[in-house]
Amino acid sequence: MIERTLVIIKPDAVKKNIVGEIISRFEKGGLRIAALKRIHLTKEQAKGFYIVHKDKPFYESLTNFMSEGPVVVMVLEGKNAISEVRKIMGATNPSEAEKGTIRRDFGESIERNAVHGSDSSESAAYEIAYFFSFLEIF
Repeated sequence: MIERTLVIIKPDAVKKNIVGEIISRFEKGGLRIAALKRIHLTKEQAKGFYIVHKDKPFYESLTNFMSEGPVVVMVLEGKNAISEVRKIMGATNPSEAEKGTIRRDFGESIERNAVHGSDSSESAAYEIAYFFSFLEIF
């Protein structure tokens, strides 16, 4: 099934200048970029995006991190895009991620793990709409 999902290349990866390498891995995995932009989230925008985690102990740290520098947000499209993206990204904790995954190769910690990807079709719909209008997705 053709799906769309949201991916964020986090501030740690943007700072390391590995945006192209990360995008290349998704493209080599058969995914197509349907939308892409570079933005710098405010603390309030980061809080809004991660609102589902507002009651978790890591919420403040995560939203501080996600607003500390530019990110690249993109909509990826392809067959089973959500699960394919998650496979390419690897486990949330880089030390538990499989060799050759983005998080294993570029992540530093559970928070600073280079990329975010939607975890379900419901999350993807919400997350895509948070960053992109219908007119920006091709």
